Amino acid sequence: MYAIIEACGRQYKVEEGETVYFEKLGEDEGKKVSFDKVVLISDNGKIQVGNPYVTNAKVEGKVVSNGRGKKILVFKYKPKKNERKTRGHRQDYTKVEITSIKVKAEKAASTEKKEKAAAK
Repeated sequence: MYAIIEACGRQYKVEEGETVYFEKLGEDEGKKVSFDKVVLISDNGKIQVGNPYVTNAKVEGKVVSNGRGKKILVFKYKPKKNERKTRGHRQDYTKVEITSIKVKAEKAASTEKKEKAAAK
């Protein structure tokens, strides 16, 4: 079973027990995090696609650690002008372990209403 979730302006494919690196979420280590913006859920070939998100679906995880990535050097220069700039950047991240992917079954009453509307 896997899910595609939307978090931090990006989409991530996650599975239970997997560790995922997100941009900084601002949560402390050991806290639980839930993601409600589930775009797609696949369960043994049975696929649910949201419009835009799957209703009654939630992905839960636990914050393992917060940290900073490797340093990226950016070097800019203008030829023949003796103009050079070196900048460095380290992206903050939050490491999250996915604990569960939950989908609540829709109520039977709502499906009955849809069937009646389709029959008319």
